[in-house]
Amino acid sequence: MKAVVLAGGYATRLWPITKDRPKMFLPVGERTVIDEIFADLEADDRVDEVFVSTNERFADTFDDYLAESEFEKPTLSIEETVEEDEKFGVVGALAQLVDREGVDDDLIVVAGDNLISFDLAEFTDFFEGKGTPTLAAYDVGSLERAKSYGLVELEGDRVVDFQEKPEDPKSTLVSIACYAFPAETLPDLATYLENDNNPDEPGWFLQWLQSREPVHAFTFDGAWFDIGTADSYLDTVEYALDGDSLVADGATVENSEIGDVVHVMDGAEVTDSELERTVVFPEATVADSDVENTVVDEHAVLEEVELTGSLIGAYTSITSGEDF
Repeated sequence: MKAVVLAGGYATRLWPITKDRPKMFLPVGERTVIDEIFADLEADDRVDEVFVSTNERFADTFDDYLAESEFEKPTLSIEETVEEDEKFGVVGALAQLVDREGVDDDLIVVAGDNLISFDLAEFTDFFEGKGTPTLAAYDVGSLERAKSYGLVELEGDRVVDFQEKPEDPKSTLVSIACYAFPAETLPDLATYLENDNNPDEPGWFLQWLQSREPVHAFTFDGAWFDIGTADSYLDTVEYALDGDSLVADGATVENSEIGDVVHVMDGAEVTDSELERTVVFPEATVADSDVENTVVDEHAVLEEVELTGSLIGAYTSITSGEDF
């Protein structure tokens, strides 16, 4: 069995934090989301190779990361894109990877920017038991939120209807970016694309498959976070920290109030400030400031400011009592 970890996005909604950093490398507590995915796949003996599907812009970053990591299975598979508007779409990129790497085994596909509370081995067990294309489904608990995802309707655990980003959702059970495909299904990727179907969202491909053959859904409780915006990133941090805060041993915090869901990383300095629901990256400085719902990147400097709901890029300096 092979696995693909999707890591080719440019995360423009998180710029400037992710302009030069894959969002999969954003820390959530002591680790990153992609670390958790790699760890699950590394521990599963059924998976003998893990392809990390990324773009040319971030290829060197991933190469360095994998060279220094504890994981042995992952290898890079590089899309020939460097900008958002050059992307093939997720289905297009997946079809190209299958062709490029000569994949002819059963295939697990998971997004590298998703935090999921189940072990991927559980999902694989379910998939092997069914022997059909399989997706993971989660109840997001909100009709408004369901509009942003692929909505699934089930009879038992079989998918009987699938709607990608419906305007008027009838339920809140959605497909998340975790899929499994039997080897014999992989040629269907090319067939799907050759018929001018939507190359962007895997949900469209699953909808197309579901109308032709059985598709099953692995449903789970617990947690699922899709890191796509600053709010969703901070929600993921909150889950990882269990609502608490984390100050690295190598950080300096003096005369400051550290509220809930605050992560101050190694080498950062926080003095005479109040922080709430904020991530402060290494070597950043926050002084005489009130900061909330904000991400402060490496080497940034905040001094005498009040900030809320902000993304502060690396080496940015904001001072002198301005409000944002």
